[in-house]
Amino acid sequence: MSFRTLALIAGALTALVPSWPVPAQQAAPGPPQSFFSELRWRNIGPHRASRTVAAVGHRGQPHTFYMAQVNGGVWKTTDAGRTWKPIFDDQSTGSIGSIVVAPSDPNIVYVGSGEGLHRPDLSTGEGMFKSTDAGNTWAHIGLRDAQQIPRIDVDPRDPNRLFVAALGHPYGPNEERGIFRSTNGGRSFEKVLYKDENTGGNDVDVDPSDSNVVYATMWEERQGPWENAVWAGTGGGIFKSTDGGTTWRPLTKGLPQVIQANLAISPANPRRIFATVASASEPGMLDQVRGAGGMYRSDDAGESWRLITDDTRPTGRIGGGDLPMPLPDPKNPEVVISASTVSWKSTDGGVTWAPFKGAPGGEDYQNGWINPDHPNIMIFGVDQGAVVTLNGGETWSSWYNQSTAQMYHVTADNAFPYRVCSGQQESGSACVSSRGNYGAISLRDWTPVGVDEYGYVAPDPLDPDIVYGGRNVTRYDRRTGQVSTVGPIGGRGGTGGPQGPFRTVRTMPVVFSEVDKRALFFANNHLWKTVNGGDRWQQISPDLTRASWETPRSVGKYAGLPGAQPSRRGVIYTIAPSYQEVNRIWVGTDDGLIHVTADAGKTWQDITPPAVDAWAKVSLIDAGRFDPLTAYAAINTLRLDDLRPHIFRTHDGGRTWTEIVNGIPAGETVNAVREDPKRKGLLFAGTERAVYVSFNDGAKWQSLRLNMGVTSVRDLIVKDDDLVSATHGRGFWILDDITPLRQIQGPLPGANDSVVLCKPTTAWRVRWNTSTDMPWPAEEPTGENPPDGAIINYYLPSAAAGEVILEITRADGRLVRRYSSTDPVTPVPEARTAPVPLYWLRAPKALSTAPGLHRFVWDIHHQPLPNPPGGGAGGGRGGGLPIQAIPYNTAPAPTTPWVAPGTYTMTLSVNGKRYSQPIEVKQDPRVKTPAVSMRQVYDWTNSMYFGAADAHAAALEAAELRGRVVELRASAPAS
Repeated sequence: MSFRTLALIAGALTALVPSWPVPAQQAAPGPPQSFFSELRWRNIGPHRASRTVAAVGHRGQPHTFYMAQVNGGVWKTTDAGRTWKPIFDDQSTGSIGSIVVAPSDPNIVYVGSGEGLHRPDLSTGEGMFKSTDAGNTWAHIGLRDAQQIPRIDVDPRDPNRLFVAALGHPYGPNEERGIFRSTNGGRSFEKVLYKDENTGGNDVDVDPSDSNVVYATMWEERQGPWENAVWAGTGGGIFKSTDGGTTWRPLTKGLPQVIQANLAISPANPRRIFATVASASEPGMLDQVRGAGGMYRSDDAGESWRLITDDTRPTGRIGGGDLPMPLPDPKNPEVVISASTVSWKSTDGGVTWAPFKGAPGGEDYQNGWINPDHPNIMIFGVDQGAVVTLNGGETWSSWYNQSTAQMYHVTADNAFPYRVCSGQQESGSACVSSRGNYGAISLRDWTPVGVDEYGYVAPDPLDPDIVYGGRNVTRYDRRTGQVSTVGPIGGRGGTGGPQGPFRTVRTMPVVFSEVDKRALFFANNHLWKTVNGGDRWQQISPDLTRASWETPRSVGKYAGLPGAQPSRRGVIYTIAPSYQEVNRIWVGTDDGLIHVTADAGKTWQDITPPAVDAWAKVSLIDAGRFDPLTAYAAINTLRLDDLRPHIFRTHDGGRTWTEIVNGIPAGETVNAVREDPKRKGLLFAGTERAVYVSFNDGAKWQSLRLNMGVTSVRDLIVKDDDLVSATHGRGFWILDDITPLRQIQGPLPGANDSVVLCKPTTAWRVRWNTSTDMPWPAEEPTGENPPDGAIINYYLPSAAAGEVILEITRADGRLVRRYSSTDPVTPVPEARTAPVPLYWLRAPKALSTAPGLHRFVWDIHHQPLPNPPGGGAGGGRGGGLPIQAIPYNTAPAPTTPWVAPGTYTMTLSVNGKRYSQPIEVKQDPRVKTPAVSMRQVYDWTNSMYFGAADAHAAALEAAELRGRVVELRASAPAS
């Protein structure tokens, strides 16, 4: 039974799309969600922002702004863009298309979700949200099925009266679209302007001088199942209401046949309205054409319009697709800015234009806001984030301070520390170190690698300084900085249909074999292989895409257009070389096919699951880590207007497949699935909302989102003992040390609810911060380093009855370090007594006695020695803090030496029982000092340390003897 058949059945039964049925099976329950409470993701950046479509401020708060990233949630600044903070992370979606602050109440903020831009990498939203406390808390208020909300406007005098432009489903028809009105702050919405299930609301604007006057634009467009399939119609247009949105009439005089339009009312003269208009070259339906652009103006409140300039620059499509937005000056009706590929400014009412802000590459200005009282204060939403000016554009804040990068994939090289790599939407590419040398991950710790923005990045497994990637396959050499093109074909092929023998889309797979580490694969509609760095390529497959197919039902009324007719259009979208057999390769296409070869491409077998329809995109295949006949496939059906999750599993080489999505909610399309390389059946999945984990080969899934903000997770990998996530809106995230997940058995990690001390991963003796300079300022954003020491995980099934003790001993049994739950934890001092500002200090932590999984870090140093008897407490500048400080993460400097590399034993004592595990400490592999010399250093420092310890013990003994002598003298009879 296909996706289509099941969707029809579901639609007949209920208006709500149910979860995809899962075959009956006994799914052993995983651990309770509380088990994961002390695991946490860390964001490593890069702090180079991506596409932001909405940005706004409030006239009474000139330094406070909000920006909405298309898949990174809502962010806020109170210092004019110097620093930004995410304020929407706990909501159900991170895809944002619009945001507005009520003009009469700065505490009321409305957010429309769904980015509202029709792009191949778009994400849908979950309706409308509202905050009544300036973004501190949020409530969902409706329109969940609108999916895309590009515009909201609020009555300037009544914060409870608002209008919403709902664009609707981008890939199919639906009813919840058009212009909606609420008069009670979002408690309810009424649809006040509607055309049909294919035409949605694109813009809405309330007249600032008369809130009964409202303008709106409607847009008829459908995104197709294959990349760059776009069908637009002339069912939309510009409309006006003079009774507060109850009735509407079209505005047509002087306008061409409108496909799409963006409006802006001049606050300085509300009868003047600017409109950027995409128009039809001839009446009727348009096939894969969005229409030519033009800048129009009305000076009589929309009754008549005229094209005001023949300059095409301010109306150029942003990035080739998005319609520019006019931004009138609030004080001067003759001044208007156009947010286009670059931003343009006119001082004569839009007749002539001059560049305002932009770069040769096209920064792509999506939207903006100008302070009504201070026109020199403005914010732009740009394809690279949000930027603020306080001086009319002379200077701007940076977009290198927002961790909203839209990454497409993730790979890691074999350097130490490893680097995490991907193409980044709008910006190019980035390889980010998983650990910075200076205590955090800053701009110094990531670099571009010569790959285009949509591309896979494939570091050479034999030489981490060589990096391949991109749809043309480039080769980057870190040592020289040279980038060369080494792909089998030149340039980007056709994306809308058959254009020559080879077809590519924006993101094409470039993947190394895990068995033959010289073998690099690239795919368009054929699979290619090189074993010599791209000097020579071999085509090892025929065209593996669909030769014919039935037009997907989601195309709807556009199915009869020439550009929607079945023809060979697909590409190979994912490559999964086997982890066991050098000749076995799995591939999946964006038009919904899966093939496998067991003989290095001589023959191919179509093994597509019967339930997979045409154009159900095979987003990612992961070959089984333990069995050559096992594979997992993530199927993304967003472009079929199906938001349900789909993951398939085979254990017999593709002869049979099982759907495995139990536990992943409806509405979360799946982008990625991976099997853990060390525990069979431990799976991870990335959806449009979060990361999920399964402990039973996909029979049951649980959320592993933890502290990660809600965002689209586009890819995942397991690197050594870490889980690495590439998000399309919040950059890279790393979940350090997943060994506890590997050691869980059944619902609890141990039999009979016993205490478990997890076997630890290798501890690297790495200096936390090698800087000798002044610290990185707290205002400069950084990614987070891994914990500075050995990560120790233990599980308590119930609260400990008494003290919990952790001891680390050498092979000879000598104690190296002892921790106790009763150890005094030095609290963070009060500001009036702190040696430095409190934002430098790391919160202290002690061993926990509470039930659950706990994570503790040993700093790989010897036990600190107490002050000698009669000695002082020390001190000095900074109260014992190192000069190499890290904002919010600075601990007192160690006072004892490192332990030597080697194997130690850690022992956990709980309720009278002892639990032990070996732990290996290894030297930083970048250290080139000979082992003999290092051994001498360790022997010397250890002899000094243990000598000091013995001296301290002797001093304590002497002090005790001295005290006894004093006591004896005091008690002796007087002579």
